[in-house]
Order: sequence, then structure tokens, then C-alpha cells
Amino acid sequence: MLVRQYIEELYQRNDLEEEKLLYLLNHIQGEEIVYLQKKALQTKERYYGKKIYLRALIEFTNYCKRECRYCGINRYNQKVERYRLSEEEILKTCEKAKELGFHTFVLQGGEDVYFQDELLVTLVKKIKENYPEFALTLSVGERSRKSYEVLKEAGVDRFLLRHETIVPEIYKKLHPQSELRTRIECLEDLKSLGYQIGAGFMVGLPAYENKDYVKDLLFLKRLSPHMTGIGPFIPHHDTELGNEKAGSVEKTILMLALVRLLLPKVLLPATTALGTVSEDGRLRGFASGANVVMPNITPIEFREKYTLYNGKKNTGEEAAEGLRQTCDMIEKNGYEVDMGRGDSKVKY
Repeated sequence: MLVRQYIEELYQRNDLEEEKLLYLLNHIQGEEIVYLQKKALQTKERYYGKKIYLRALIEFTNYCKRECRYCGINRYNQKVERYRLSEEEILKTCEKAKELGFHTFVLQGGEDVYFQDELLVTLVKKIKENYPEFALTLSVGERSRKSYEVLKEAGVDRFLLRHETIVPEIYKKLHPQSELRTRIECLEDLKSLGYQIGAGFMVGLPAYENKDYVKDLLFLKRLSPHMTGIGPFIPHHDTELGNEKAGSVEKTILMLALVRLLLPKVLLPATTALGTVSEDGRLRGFASGANVVMPNITPIEFREKYTLYNGKKNTGEEAAEGLRQTCDMIEKNGYEVDMGRGDSKVKY
């Protein structure tokens, strides 16, 4: 009875105390999970209707200076075949995305020291000059406030920077040369500069407990990002966590539903990782309140080199070549494809 009561309270208030969230996570099962998903979907549809927003994902560099112990492109992995797209290749890919009907570009890469502010600013200005009505998102990691400021002035609209975990000691184990407080400061800087920001965490990290998920959920509630990226942890065989167990689709969709109820207006992707751990992962994500998909538009010869984890999907419904397939999948399940800007309804 308490679980159903707490779900209803969360649905009504879009908030829930720490101890109630923990109780819910510790006891929810069966029909109660279905009920939670139903409430999450109702909440999503209250603000976004049946729409699923599509963004063009361009993975433009797999060079990275960071040491993240779970990531296949971390600086210590000598087996990665590194690449970075030239300005011409990036602009050509943007044009291809436009031809396919996209109105949002998501430029994602490792923390590549080659892309200093001057280079990125020039690139951003050219993209915005060519596509002034399009939304431009960057996902290039931690930078200085000044860097974020000049990129915003150049025309970047959104910035994705997952916090990964809000538990300091676990963050430190995963990023031994980095600090959680730096990541949080970056998110706060981005928000104060007027970006639409994205944060988020991994589901199924080794030794993670329900009390840790509660901390992540409450952090997101306080931060109030415009977008929240949540996907299952998937190991990469060439990393220190290569033999760990992957996160489950069940736990991931539970977290998606809880985030949707805590942050009713947030943009919530059904991630590539979710589609990787389960063939119907994306659909289950939609049923839990997710409303964004990012097909991979990276030139096909580079896609397999951006290997963040084992088995990462980059063809079929995940890619430009499968765009019709993706749209059909969305529409035949009762949703609407929207390839416009799709701005978040979270207040700036």
C-alpha cells in the first residue's frame, strides 16, 4: 500500500522526500512498476503530448584527455584507433543531417585538447551562420567558465554534461584524477550562462545501491536541468571495469519513470545504451516517459571507433541509414516524430 501511496504523492507533487524515495525503490515490484510507468507517461504527455524528438548525433572526435575507468575512449586505452573530423567533414555532416530533416545538431566528443576555444568558436559560428534556426548542442566535457561563455556567445544553445554519479567516493573511484565538485561547478556555470543543460547518471554501476540512486535523483531535482540522460552502465573490454556486469533495462526504465515524475518538463532521452542492452529498450523507455532519440549521423567510417562500451549500436535504428525505420517504430507505437528544435519546457 505504501508504494502505491508514494507513487501517487510523487505524481501529484512532482517531489518526494528522501526516505520515501528509498522505500519506493526498496519495495516496488510487479504491478506497482507498471503503475509508476503509467503515471510517468501521463506526466510526459501533459507537457509534450505524443511527441518524440529526434536529434542528429555527430561524434566528431574520440581523442580524450580524461581517465574515466569505464569508458572505452579514455586516455589510457592504447587499442583505440583515434580520429577527429575536420571542419569540412563536420559541416558536410551537418548538411546531411539537414537533408534528412533534423533541426538539432548534437556535437559530441571526448575532451580533446586539440579543440581549443578558438577552433570551436570558429566551427560554431560557421554552423550557426549556415543553419541560424537550428539548435546546436555540444557535449565536450569539462571546460572553464570563460570557455563556456565564449561558446555561448558564438551560438551554442545546449550543453550535455552527465554527472555520472553524485556519490563523491564512487565518482573518485571512477575518475581517480578528477573531482565531483568540478563537475558540479561546470553544470552550475553552464546553467547560469543561459544554456539549456543536460545532466544524468549511469544505472548499474558496480556496488551501487538504492540509497545512491536516491542521491542522484534528488540532485537532479535540485539542479533542474533541461535534459536528463540516463542509461545503463555497459562495460568496455579494454577498461578496468571490463569484467563487470552491465546495468539492467528494468532498473533503467524505473529511473526514467522516477526522473519524469520528479522533473515533469524535462527532455528525457531513450539512450543508445538502453537500445544496446535490450532490443525493445527504446520502446520501454518511451513507455516510462522518455521523449528524445539521437540517431547517429557520424560518417559511417568513423562510427565503430567511438566505442564507449561493448556492443554500442551504430547501425539500424541507431543511425542515419535507419531513420525511416526509427520513425516507423515510433509512429506504429502511437507516438509522433518531431524533428524540429524541440526546446525543453523547463524554465531558463
